[in-house]
Amino acid sequence: MTEELKGKHALVCGGSEGIGKAAAMALAAMGAQVTLLARDPEKLMEVRDALPAFSGQKHRTIAADMSDANALREAVGQSVAASGEVHILINNSGGPASGPLIHEPIEKFEQVFRQHVLSAQTLTQLLLDGMIGAGYGRIINVISTSVKAPLPGLGVSNTVRGAMGSWAKTLSAEVAPWGITVNNVLPGATDTARLRNLISAKALKTNRTEEDVAQEMMDEIPLGRFAQPEEIAHAIAFLASPRAGYISGINLPVDGGRLKNL
Repeated sequence: MTEELKGKHALVCGGSEGIGKAAAMALAAMGAQVTLLARDPEKLMEVRDALPAFSGQKHRTIAADMSDANALREAVGQSVAASGEVHILINNSGGPASGPLIHEPIEKFEQVFRQHVLSAQTLTQLLLDGMIGAGYGRIINVISTSVKAPLPGLGVSNTVRGAMGSWAKTLSAEVAPWGITVNNVLPGATDTARLRNLISAKALKTNRTEEDVAQEMMDEIPLGRFAQPEEIAHAIAFLASPRAGYISGINLPVDGGRLKNL
């Protein structure tokens, strides 16, 4: 434990698995009180009970659907009233299924936009006054390298991730006078359930083995492997810390060098 975040309260969306779970672990290990948010209450309780807990830390859970803005606002508002203001907001939610833009229905765009952009806007408006009052605020969005280079076959995801990137850059300038920072972490291919689902779908579509598809993806990564969720969490934890107080409005790729652009 470093205690860098002792006395701070972090809300981690998508905290029941994958990158969200790893981020919650990292923030708790730095002394933060963590509230986990996801849809499955049983998974949330399992993760909560596994979080590092030192003196004064009391971790909590919120079972809510991030695509329902009204329910999200009510659930998080009740939690804040009970457990105190939030200083660190980790906007993180699962990505949509793969598919080309030309075949995607409008309803899918609407659902994913609500799940990502509108949930982030809802939570920011709800939590911002607490960050201002505390004199400490970190808003970190877990997006995708598609913000810099759209990924083939992920049309809806590319579109909404790009919207999240622009939302964050705009917000970073608006909240800067209060010393609040807003940054995006852009994971590359990371060993999570989502990646395994994408590999499985591509293997089925191209009549290849999942092993062949996975190897093809790793061959595109200079470091030659997929990231572990904990490696993405390290970047999130740094941006949440006091050490990152002069970093705001950036996209931080954590992708093993896969992106070709600067």
